[in-house]
Amino acid sequence: MATRYLIRLPNPSNARGEDASLSFRSQGAEGIAEELQHALRSDALFARWLEKQEEPGTVDPALSASDTSASVSGMQEDLHIDLTVITRLSSAVLRHRLALLAGNHWQLRDVSAA
Repeated sequence: MATRYLIRLPNPSNARGEDASLSFRSQGAEGIAEELQHALRSDALFARWLEKQEEPGTVDPALSASDTSASVSGMQEDLHIDLTVITRLSSAVLRHRLALLAGNHWQLRDVSAA
C-alpha cells in the first residue's frame, strides 16, 4: 500500500546533506522534487552512498529498496518548498534518502494512506 508524505523544506538553500556529492543540486521546487523522485525510484543514490562507507557489509540491505512508481511533486510557497511524496517504500528508506539529499533541513508535516 502506498503512503503519502507531506514534506517541507523550510529553507531550501540550506537543504543539503553532509556530503555535497550526494546532496540536492537544485534550488527550485520542481528540480528538488525530480531529484527526490529519482532517488526513490532507483537505488543509485544509495549505491553512491554505500561506496563511501568504511564497512558496507554492516549496512542494512533494506535501505537499498526502490519504488519505480514513486512520485514527488513540489510547490514553492513563500520562502519554503512543500513536497508531496507518494511511495510504497518504508519511512526508514524515505528518511535515509532525505537525510542524504537534505541533511536535517526538512520537516515531516503529514502522513496518510495514498
